[in-house]
Amino acid sequence: MSPPSTAASAPNDPTANGWRQYLGVFRYSRRAIALVWQTSRLLTLVLATATVIAGLLPAAAAWVGQLIVDGVVAAIQADAGVPNRLIALVALEGVIMAGIAGGQRAIQTTQSLLRAQLGQRVNVMILEKAQTLQLADFEDSEFYDKLTRARREASSRPLSLVNRTFGLIQNAISLMSFAGLLLGFSPWAVAILVIAGLPQFFSEAKFSGDAFRLFRWRSPDTRRQMYLETVLAREDSAKEVKLFALGPLFLNRYREIFQRLYKEDRRLTLRRDIWGFALGLIATMAFYTTYAWIVLTTVAGGITLGQMTMYLAVFRQGQSAVSASLTAISGMYEDNLYLSNLYEYLEQPVSIGQGTTTTGAMPGDGLRFEGVSFRYPGSERNALEQISLHLTPGRSLALVGDNGSGKTTLIKMLAGLYAPSEGRILLDGTDLQDWRGDVLSARIGIIFQDFMRYQLPVGENIGAGDVRHFNDETRWQRAAEKGLANDFIDSIPGGYHAQLGRWFSDGRELSGGQWQKVAVARAFMREAADILVLDEPTAAMDAGAEAEIFEHFRNLSRDRMAILISHRFSTVRMADEIVVLDQGRIIERGDHPSLLAAQGRYARLFHLQAAGYQ
Repeated sequence: MSPPSTAASAPNDPTANGWRQYLGVFRYSRRAIALVWQTSRLLTLVLATATVIAGLLPAAAAWVGQLIVDGVVAAIQADAGVPNRLIALVALEGVIMAGIAGGQRAIQTTQSLLRAQLGQRVNVMILEKAQTLQLADFEDSEFYDKLTRARREASSRPLSLVNRTFGLIQNAISLMSFAGLLLGFSPWAVAILVIAGLPQFFSEAKFSGDAFRLFRWRSPDTRRQMYLETVLAREDSAKEVKLFALGPLFLNRYREIFQRLYKEDRRLTLRRDIWGFALGLIATMAFYTTYAWIVLTTVAGGITLGQMTMYLAVFRQGQSAVSASLTAISGMYEDNLYLSNLYEYLEQPVSIGQGTTTTGAMPGDGLRFEGVSFRYPGSERNALEQISLHLTPGRSLALVGDNGSGKTTLIKMLAGLYAPSEGRILLDGTDLQDWRGDVLSARIGIIFQDFMRYQLPVGENIGAGDVRHFNDETRWQRAAEKGLANDFIDSIPGGYHAQLGRWFSDGRELSGGQWQKVAVARAFMREAADILVLDEPTAAMDAGAEAEIFEHFRNLSRDRMAILISHRFSTVRMADEIVVLDQGRIIERGDHPSLLAAQGRYARLFHLQAAGYQ
């Protein structure tokens, strides 16, 4: 597969519109400069000052060099020794060269300091934005491509753009001062200086656009490479990779993706460098044509030897300044293209409202699902279809159904991770999207079947359930007691301060059942929560341990709303109401005896499981 061509990426795009599009992409330059200014005003001012100094002094050095050469020639002709004025000019040139070196050093130092600060700032912006998005955004492959592109390139591009902007200013100042000196020789020399660099500039601009389009085209392949790297190098996947001998297969796929990407990179690089070299010869020919012109004028007596030296130096440096300026503009164009990835991600609309309500319109009404449907991005059918439920305080609800029936999706919607495609979810008579985020979170204690195993101490793994009390050791212990995790924690060396996981030194791994008890304890960290949810977090426990957990859970939630999901009917039967889901729809509801009497899906599943224990 080949990347889309320029024409394909911008159909029916005439040349005039192409230039408008080229210039329009520079709209991000102002935002990048503002971002750097907000990061450090002092460093930005130092960078600006050093840029002006480094731009002005080269022309001053060339002019003083001319005075020195002419002074030397005059002293030789007069045979009058070395005049003091000549010594002073040499000293002045030394001071100017020291100023140039100091300016360049200041530019390098400020750029290095800004690079660290700005990279951190942009990464924080990316992560802060991630906190405002709903889970469905991260499960959308197109959005994930945006995030990948932003993280891979955009954190370095703002400073690159600002550096090139200041470099362009520096070269523009130098070029104006060089042009002022060259005008003393001929205005045509200035015209040749500028025009000779344009072909190479157009070539660079064209290939910068091609490189960006290639970058966007291959984002999915880049993500596949990153995924394969993760699978091959992470401890949580290493056991299966080794057990099933998947290493060579995945490594071969990794190589195939690289070869495909490298082929496109190589073709673009060769085309870019060949054209760059060929068009660069135009600038070289222009320099030596002007060189011959200046030499012949000197021989004819039109200018002095010192002036010839100055004009040659100025033209050579001016040509470098033109080339650097045009390259900077081309680079700025490329940086702006990549910055579009960053701002495309940062401007992703937030699909879940940020409410302000702290108290429901109907206190005590509990939780209501009213005609709720939900469809994942890119899916052709609803994951949930017209779900209507009402759970009041003091009652418990169990969700039953095959894998993929929509149980966990329903719980994620309750947690505010998804917004309904249709219908609404109410808590105490107020739509979930109208509740203030922290208030809503404090009312829900939840643990998912795919809970996180944080590479943190035991206590912090539990404290993650309520960030407001993350370091509260007394609360850790109370939550561990409710989750029946305190006994094994007390037996671990270090107790609640023992490091878990193998990523860091002195870390220890827990058994699956122990991890699940830590996760259950995490759900009890929110002591004020009046909605408690357990979504199959005890699958690694034996039936007796799970029954003990859920019995304890039922006792602790007598005055609260409790929702549980389990495939074990010995646990499910204790719920006040049981809802059976199939392909996102409610097909049965009632308590355990009534559902058995109905002889429907629930009864069939219950008897199948019961038979397995006989």
